[in-house]
Amino acid sequence: MVGIVLVSHSRALARAAVALAAEMAAGARIEIAAGLDETTLGTDATAIVDALAAADDGDGVVVLMDLGSAVLSAELALELIDDDLRSRVVLCPAPLVEGLVAAAVTAASGADRAEVAREASDGLLGKLSQLEPSVSVSPEKDAMGTVTVANPHGLHARPAARLVTEARRLDAGLEVRNRTTGSAWVPATSLSRVATLGALRGHEIEVRASGPRAQAAVDEIVAVAARKFDETPDVPHPGGEPFATGGRPASAGIGIGPAWRRASTPPDVPDTPSRGADVEWPRVVGAVAAVRREIDKIWEGNPEASIFDAHLLLLDDAELLGEVRRRIDGGQAAPQAFQGAAARIAAAFDTLDDPYLRGRGDDVHAVSDQVLRAMLGLSGAETAGDGILVAADLTPAEAATLDPARVKGVLLAFGSPTSHGAIMARTRGIPMVVGAGPAVLSVSPGITVAFDGGTGEFVIAPAEPVLAAFRERAAGLAERGRQAAARAHRPAVTADGVAIAVAANVGSLADARAAADNGADLAGLVRTEFLFLDRDAAPGPDEQVATYLELAEALGGRRLTLRTLDVGGDKPLRYAPAAHEQNPFLGVRGLRHSLAHPALFADQLLAIARVARETPVSVMFPMVSSVAEVVAARRMLDDAVAKAGPAEDLRVGIMIEVPAAALKAAAFTPYVDFVSVGTNDLTQYTLAAERGNAALTADGLDPAVLQLVGLVCARAGVPVAVCGELAADEAAVRLLTALGVRELSVAPPAVPLVKDAVRATHMNLTGSLAQRATGLADAAAVRALLKSVSLAG
Repeated sequence: MVGIVLVSHSRALARAAVALAAEMAAGARIEIAAGLDETTLGTDATAIVDALAAADDGDGVVVLMDLGSAVLSAELALELIDDDLRSRVVLCPAPLVEGLVAAAVTAASGADRAEVAREASDGLLGKLSQLEPSVSVSPEKDAMGTVTVANPHGLHARPAARLVTEARRLDAGLEVRNRTTGSAWVPATSLSRVATLGALRGHEIEVRASGPRAQAAVDEIVAVAARKFDETPDVPHPGGEPFATGGRPASAGIGIGPAWRRASTPPDVPDTPSRGADVEWPRVVGAVAAVRREIDKIWEGNPEASIFDAHLLLLDDAELLGEVRRRIDGGQAAPQAFQGAAARIAAAFDTLDDPYLRGRGDDVHAVSDQVLRAMLGLSGAETAGDGILVAADLTPAEAATLDPARVKGVLLAFGSPTSHGAIMARTRGIPMVVGAGPAVLSVSPGITVAFDGGTGEFVIAPAEPVLAAFRERAAGLAERGRQAAARAHRPAVTADGVAIAVAANVGSLADARAAADNGADLAGLVRTEFLFLDRDAAPGPDEQVATYLELAEALGGRRLTLRTLDVGGDKPLRYAPAAHEQNPFLGVRGLRHSLAHPALFADQLLAIARVARETPVSVMFPMVSSVAEVVAARRMLDDAVAKAGPAEDLRVGIMIEVPAAALKAAAFTPYVDFVSVGTNDLTQYTLAAERGNAALTADGLDPAVLQLVGLVCARAGVPVAVCGELAADEAAVRLLTALGVRELSVAPPAVPLVKDAVRATHMNLTGSLAQRATGLADAAAVRALLKSVSLAG
């Protein structure tokens, strides 16, 4: 029987289509090669190769594809299979759903692949015969229409992307031209061609289509144009009125300065010879897929992220990818081919009269640079600049390169206050506001930006009185910070005599020095993965020992709490890769990962045991969920101590980050000396709100999280610390201490202010406050309660 392979950008769409076809022809052999995973859109040539092999039983295979890169991926797959199988494969231009139904029925009847492909291609005939009487134009006659561009900045990236998206969906051979300028006709399905029409506000655009549904397709494009291509209001064009609005607070402090964007210097492309099209083209496919996944991460939970429509469409652009393919077939290596093709298309924008549209060549350059970096294995764009960094989002690696002396703040269009990038900004003392909206990405470099990282307020091009108010607020915070710093090296004791240790979260030698300078009582969390990430081999015990001792020296002999390797989820190791997981945040991460890689774990425990002989050390196991895990880890630690020699002051603890561990805290008591609550992960797991998803609110002051913290304090039977970001929230200090927390571990710059917050706390007054807070409906109600109490005195 002839097999069928369905190639689609969407796995869900493909499965639904197959389910429909199975109703008509249950015996058909159909394989799916769709999506990059269950949720990520895209196509993968290697998956198509596997599907072809599975579908073929000697009678051949008919391949149906949806659009864009699905065709290119299918063509690539043909080049990756052997000649014998290739000779039996037919790429069919039939419509996906109707063609699949017709192909399945025909294949199940025993027809050969030519007949299956022919019947699939005729799949629309039944629909046409039923609908044709209502169609106002004959199948042979083209339909045409004219629209006037009403968008303030013309047919720039976003409206052009909307037009291209609709044209691809309609699949009616749509073409457009700028009637006002007399441009040539270009395919409406190519963003790179549509964007170079130079269509400004008031220009007339002609639309034409072919086929039996041509008039309906033209009518839809006319309707979309009448809605201004569904473009939402944006930041005023540079030179317009300033605006003020609110994002979400992510790192406290006032940021004032000129806007700047990450440098887009193109990566250096090495002059290496081609290894042949069968090697070079898969490099393009893989890099494009990687960039698509990167953009999709920003898309997740950000309905306003349509600003990236243009970038996503460029990754699928037939003209761009077609030229790349031609260059590779002509003997160029993949990086040179992609760079050359993108440069030619970007150059077409230089001929446009309008400076705003000329600037859309930046989209092509941005996508090209992303793809080239992925292809060459290079890190992200340069993050050195002065003033306020304005960006879509910020990775931890990018945040780590920011110089606090030059970067006065970070304003993100998207992002989350609990993301790792935000945590890194807080650690470095850089003010940050997230979730400001895509409009801020249109702010021109050099425009003054002012914001409050503690409230989320921000203003673009503020008037002088507004700017003066922000400066006054900054001066007040600076004075408060100076006063707190003067007391930072004193113990933190509540107003009624309860001592609270205020520790620092450390992820580098610089952090350790900052912790000591800011008066931290100890390092309450050393994120040891900074030693393990972004390298091709794990550090050996000697390297780890040397690094840990450097941290101890920088801290002046204060206790080090070394968290064992916490990877998995969004922190993979190249040399200890985890198997593919549907949800890696609920998979093999933290202590589970360490126990799954015992040699790696044993080396780290040996290094910790050796260091513990020379300086006060606590070892802390992350992401614990069961007693069995702790018992296994303790057994390995005992083996390490036996090799290194006894250490009198080595303490053992666990991080409580999942509700299961919090609920059975007492079960861990026989095996630990302390517990530390990681409120970042505890919050996301309790609220089912992924910490990096900007569309979800994951606030550690939610009463459910507070109840779990209180439960741990009541049942653990050992000292309880909090090392999550909630510990640095001055409003939360009184609640956490009232619940029983006796150590707060925060970013080094926050230590002085947290110590002051402890000193202002009256334990005999906060018990009832904590009880009231845990009984409220949500975090907003808790914050309102804390604010009212603060205002009352």
